[in-house]
This record gives sequence, structure tokens and C-alpha cells, in this order.
Amino acid sequence: MADVVDQKSRLGDAARAFVSGPGKMLIDGQWVDSESGRTLSVTDPATGLAITTVPAGTAGDVDRAVKAARRAFEGAWSALRPVHRERLLLKLADLVEAHADELAELETLDNGKLLPMARYGDLNIAIDSLRYMAGWATKIEGTTISPSFAYVPDVSFTSQTLREPVGVIGQIIPWNFPLVMAVWKIAPALAAGCTVVLKPAEDTPLTALRLGQLICEAGMPDGVVNIVTGDAAPGAALVDHPDVDKIAFTGSTEVGQIIQRRTADTMKRVSLELGGKSPVVILKDADIGMAVQGAAQAVFFNHGQVCTAGSRLFVERPIYDAVMEGLANVAQSFVLGSGFDQNAQMGPLVSAKQRERVQAYLESGRKQGGRLVAGGDAVDGPGFFFKPAVFADVRPDMTIYREEIFGPVLAATPFDDVDAAVRLANDSIYGLGASVWTNNLTLANRVVRKLKAGSVWVNCHNLLDPAVPFGGVKMSGYGRELGHAARDLYTEAKSVTMALG
Repeated sequence: MADVVDQKSRLGDAARAFVSGPGKMLIDGQWVDSESGRTLSVTDPATGLAITTVPAGTAGDVDRAVKAARRAFEGAWSALRPVHRERLLLKLADLVEAHADELAELETLDNGKLLPMARYGDLNIAIDSLRYMAGWATKIEGTTISPSFAYVPDVSFTSQTLREPVGVIGQIIPWNFPLVMAVWKIAPALAAGCTVVLKPAEDTPLTALRLGQLICEAGMPDGVVNIVTGDAAPGAALVDHPDVDKIAFTGSTEVGQIIQRRTADTMKRVSLELGGKSPVVILKDADIGMAVQGAAQAVFFNHGQVCTAGSRLFVERPIYDAVMEGLANVAQSFVLGSGFDQNAQMGPLVSAKQRERVQAYLESGRKQGGRLVAGGDAVDGPGFFFKPAVFADVRPDMTIYREEIFGPVLAATPFDDVDAAVRLANDSIYGLGASVWTNNLTLANRVVRKLKAGSVWVNCHNLLDPAVPFGGVKMSGYGRELGHAARDLYTEAKSVTMALG
């Protein structure tokens, strides 16, 4: 891997202009500094060099943002008809599409992911999600009911349910898919008629702020979307704020547990999309070549920094050695480099802290008896690069088997029959994603129904679409994003009963 120089020179004119000076936060339609005057440095993970600075938001900044969101919710935003919300979201989608190259460059610079993946993966998903969610603005419906009320004689009644917006939403997003996560939070909330205070991840705030500029350009009323940057402080202030009606969080299970405890005092609504330790189950009748490539992509996609990463691999014993040999070859073949390098197949981890975390798990796997068949270890030189690693013969009592690593580390275990595979796959506190690889439709359906996960893929992994609900069970959280389920995340049901005489 060649040395990497300051990558701002590799940006197009628009992206370079955006990062040329210190960033500001969006509060009530205005771009402002933190009330403290403090800033945070934003780092390029491919070089370790500073990109720019953003405000270090405070509880006071969050309070200003929440008050602006409340005014908008009770004023200009609630006065808009659903079709007007739909048109604003569609206009925003058009603007994101028009600036897709610029946004992809910012994502690669800020997060480290490969530029083609950012441009043709993240950006397309974000654009499609905006357009899909825009359509829900005009399709939020209630029901009519013919109640009995048998204990009230000689009077007729009719009942109906209304779906009404929850109100002011505090949204906290992670650093692995910064723009997509911002869109997945903001778009359904606005379609439902809510207003938003968004807290981007400390490591990757740039595309959220650029999205905020496009939101203003699209004509959203002031205060409908507010974006407060910073470390953990503004996130905690959002969770604790008494005038926030709901928290929507994507991130680690540990932080999700803290949020759940802290919101108990105000009883605000909560949806949590948390960690995972997703199993990949390969049955002996599977196409070995396809399964090897699929298992590799399941865990190494986005450098392993994916909540549904297929980090636990279970392979039926007759094909175990062949699959492990294939995965070792794939892991060793990856070319590491900057996301802007055309030859790179894997970029850096997001930060030095994250690389240290992954390295610690690798050492744990070695010490606890895992057989490292490929890769591992940090790469010397600039940036936060880490070689993808494959462990064979991993036992269920090992740390790398049980804990979410959030990096390119695969833990593989053989099994002898389908029932054993299901037991192993479900032997986790998590339940976000899973996949099964087989050419036997009967077996596929049998395993799918027994796997305890919010999303199960057959002969594929990590495929997401705006129309398909996404979320987890067990310690992977609750609530579903995307699809019809997103309507329920940001609306409340109200029952209305009327006496007819």
C-alpha cells in the first residue's frame, strides 16, 4: 500500500469548497457555531490528517434546536398538507441526486469507504429511500370500527383510529453509513409530519451537514430539521430533554441500554437499532464458490463495519475445509488502500480507536485458541488500515465468537447437522441478521423459520431495500425502519369514538 498524502486535493471543486473552512451547525434554519465556541477536529481515516472542524455542541445548543423543532412542529410544518411534505422530500431527493458525486467524495474522505461503494451504494440507497419515504406522506391512514358497547343500550356509536405524528424527534446516528443513516432517520420522520433534531456521529459529521444545506435549499421551513454536531454531550442532552417526544437511535447495544434507562424518566418513545453478531450458515449442498464469496462479502463489506456483518460462520463439516481454504484466499487477496484509489478493495477502519478495538479482539482470538488462517494485524504507515482476518475452529466460549467486533474479523465453526447449525446460530444475545446458503428449498425454509433474527437472507447477505422492514430482536433492539413499518415509528394511534344517538 502506497503512502497517502492529504486527500482534499483529490476532491472535486464542490466537495473541496465544502471542507475548506470550519463547519457550522443547523439550528432553526441558521448555520451557527456552538454556544461554547469549541470545535472538534474531523479526521481522514486513510491518512490520519485533519480535514476540517465542526462545532462541539452543548446541552444549550440542543435546547435551542429542540425549541426550534417544537415551534416548527406546532406551526409552519403542521400547517403543510401531506402532499406538500411529499413534494419537499422529492425535491430533496432530486438535490441529493444532483450532488451525488460530491456527497460520495465527502463520505469517502470522512469515513474511509471506497468511492465506488459510496457513490453507487450509499448514495443510491439514500436517494431511493428519500423517494420511497416521500410517498408515505400521503398514505398515512387510520381505520373505522363498528363498536358494540353492549352495556350502553339504545345508543349507536362509531369509532375510528387516527395516525398522528409523534412530535419532536431526537435522532442519533452511527459513523458506518453516515448519509444513509441520516436519510433513514430524517425522511420517514418528515413524511409522518414530525420535526427533527439530528445528532451525527462525532467521527463522521460531514455528509449530514451537507445534507442539511440541501434540506434548506429544498425549502423546508426553518426548524423542521436541526443538526447538532459534537461528542457524546449533545446526544445525552437529546435523550434527557423533556420536550423531545421520541429518540431514534442506531448504534451499539451498550449505548442503546443507556438510552433506554435514561428515557424511563420522561417516558419518551424509543426505537433502537443496535448491535449484531450475525450468523452465516453454509449447508453441504451449497455452491461452494458462491458461498465462499458470499460469506466473504458478508463479513468484509464496508471493512466489517456493518451491524449485520456475517461475523460468525457455520459450515457443514463435509465442505468445511474447502470453504475455509477459499475464505483464506479471499482474505489474503484484498488490496488495502485509500477509498480514492482505483485499485483498492478495502479502505481503512474509521478511526485509530476502532483499529485498536479490532486489534484487541484479534489478540483475544489468538490467545483463546482460535486458528488464524489468514490476515490480521494493523498495517504500518499512515491511516487506520487493518488486514482482514479469518479464524477457524472457533469455540462458542471464545470472545470473538460472542462479542460484536465491528471490523473485518471472521470466526468460523464446523457443524454436523442442520439442527446443530440452528442451535449455534441462535446461541447469541443478538438477533439482527442471518443468512443460510443452500440449494435445497425445503432446508432453506426450515432454517429460515428457526433462525432468531430480524432479517434472514437466503443465498445472499446484507441486501437492503427501502420497501423491506429492517430491525432486530433480542439485544439487537426493537422497532423496524424502512417499509410500511416506518410509518409506525413516527406516528401514534389515537382512538376516537362518537355517539350517533
